[in-house]
Amino acid sequence: MKNITKEMSIIEVVQQHPETVDVFRNFGMGCLGCAAARFENIEQGASAHGIDIDALITSLNQAIAQ
Repeated sequence: MKNITKEMSIIEVVQQHPETVDVFRNFGMGCLGCAAARFENIEQGASAHGIDIDALITSLNQAIAQ
């Protein structure tokens, strides 16, 4: 299984791993349907929302490992 990285696009991750939607929302990134989610990578989105990127990536990878 391929790990999620901060360079991946938000929409790519959500499309390939729908189980990550709740993780994004729990971290305050509830705008998964917004235009920015289509072209921003996870790091850019997390930065825009003031989110700890390392904690987010860890949680996303835990979600897909289950």
